[in-house]
Amino acid sequence: METVAVFVDVQNIYYTTRQRFSRHFDYNSFWAEVTRDRKVVKAIAFAINRDDEKQRQFQNILRGIGFEVKLRPFIQRNDGSAKGDWDVGITLDVLEYAPQADVVVLASGDGDFDLLVQKIRKEHHLSVEVYGVAELTAASLIRAADRFVPIKDHLLLRAGAARGE
Repeated sequence: METVAVFVDVQNIYYTTRQRFSRHFDYNSFWAEVTRDRKVVKAIAFAINRDDEKQRQFQNILRGIGFEVKLRPFIQRNDGSAKGDWDVGITLDVLEYAPQADVVVLASGDGDFDLLVQKIRKEHHLSVEVYGVAELTAASLIRAADRFVPIKDHLLLRAGAARGE
């Protein structure tokens, strides 16, 4: 059985699906698709912790699906800007778990990950699948992947359904 490691950039997926479709990502459908006929060696959802009840409920849903949820504090700067970036954390975990998998799935449209995808494909001779909103995913990340899967209807919750931040 093929092994898979799954990594989700929750903020990127939340904002891109909201911007493009005004809908939320369907994590259950995503999980079913990426784990079908595969053994999961690691699955991590990287999110920002704003410490509110709605968000805690969402994090518990992710855990119930099968994800480990890693949280980074939301930082509001004095100038009004905000920071809550997981790029380095995602990179470190992908580098750690990629050698244990046949396939790495990355849900993000962030072009900063193109070098990471190239590196793990070359060094570990594995397949990388990237899931992202096509119009909002960096072309360099799409090119770096073995397979790009655009997020569209089958991976989106119905309008008005449960949230996904």
